[in-house]
Amino acid sequence: MHEYEFSELTPEILDLSKLCMNTSQIDPDLYQKYDVKRGLRDISGQGVLAGLTEIGEIMAYDMVDGNMVPCQGKLYYRGYEIRDLVSGFVSEKRFGFEEITYLLLFGSLPDPQALSRFSELLSSYRSLPTHFVRDIIMKAPSKDMMNTLARSVLTLYSYDDRADDISIPNVLRQCLQLIALFPLLAVYAYQAYSHYHDGKSLYIHTPKPELSTAEHILYTLRPNSSYTELEAKILDLALVLHMEHGGGNNSTFTTHVVSSSGTDTYSAVASSLGSLKGPRHGGANIKVVKMFEDMKQKLTRWDDEDEVAAYLTGLLHKDGFDHSGLIYGMGHAVYSLSDPRADIFKSFVQNLAQAKDRMEEFELYSLVERLAPQVIAKDRKIYKGVSANVDFYSGFVYSMLDLPLELYTPIFAMARIVGWSAHRIEELANNGKIIRPAYKSVAEKQDYVKLTNR
Repeated sequence: MHEYEFSELTPEILDLSKLCMNTSQIDPDLYQKYDVKRGLRDISGQGVLAGLTEIGEIMAYDMVDGNMVPCQGKLYYRGYEIRDLVSGFVSEKRFGFEEITYLLLFGSLPDPQALSRFSELLSSYRSLPTHFVRDIIMKAPSKDMMNTLARSVLTLYSYDDRADDISIPNVLRQCLQLIALFPLLAVYAYQAYSHYHDGKSLYIHTPKPELSTAEHILYTLRPNSSYTELEAKILDLALVLHMEHGGGNNSTFTTHVVSSSGTDTYSAVASSLGSLKGPRHGGANIKVVKMFEDMKQKLTRWDDEDEVAAYLTGLLHKDGFDHSGLIYGMGHAVYSLSDPRADIFKSFVQNLAQAKDRMEEFELYSLVERLAPQVIAKDRKIYKGVSANVDFYSGFVYSMLDLPLELYTPIFAMARIVGWSAHRIEELANNGKIIRPAYKSVAEKQDYVKLTNR
């Protein structure tokens, strides 16, 4: 029997890949000729209208005399401005994740009794099937926690006697269970990877029902289960800011597309996880952190504006870091003048940086945030404003919380599973058509040639 390396790129594969690449490339001019909005966005960043939602709304423009005028970015959850929601639970010194989860799923803010019952319900679901950790998570641990998370979600299908029931009550039950279990699945996956691949001690802490979701993450992750109130509150804020971002973001649109086919909840969520894993989506904050690590090594003075600007210009010219031509954490598909999530984050990040004695890094982040839009505007034609997005600060926050890099994107997933759940239910409740946009074929018609004549 022929043996081969599973991941080996053989000469035959390399030769075939050239053929595949040549036949897969489409003349870029054809996209303009047929008015194809690549990425389903026009040149100003405005998305193609593909559906309606009552869950989340992003505002980057005001309409003035029939014209779109860029404005400071706004984000609404069920009609509530995100700044107001954050101000509400922060001023009352409460955790916000459970409250905002209730809002996104059920459309209204809970009263104290409803919030207490809902928090208890989520807590009651923080229990994996017997031997799941041993048989699923501990076996074949992956270096990528997002893949492990998706595998665990798909495996949970086998433990659910009503896995294919897409009635709203059953889907709600499945979604609540996944919201509760995502932190366990991701943290346990990391513990297994850390043990088997890095040789570190293995910690599998049993959940404590009285903890909030943010506290629960830190409790199960850290060897001694200890954390400060500030750390838990900042992580809670990060979760709230990442929970929802309208129906058009890549992973949520994936939720709509896959749900419209009538498939089960586990398959839909696994598909969305695959989307979120991508470095252009949920994996972007890792790129930001690595970019800053490179920057800190290359700069002689972190407070020298000319030197920082020169480094950023080099990035745009593909002369530095990963040679992609990108300044990671800057710009957004929709926002122009500002990303409200980044603005909210920054006001709390400074407090954490002071507590962690990392103010010098915070000042560098602030300097890059100010200089990058100027550098980009000098170098490239800008059709809309450029500002820091939420990924710009989130990776810095996670590093100050001593969270491993492998969990940065899974933490995004722990939050966004709430938005996915709300959108999946909305898609099913409206019983819409299967989503199938049009693609125009630009291939030339050809006559068939018999094998012997080719």
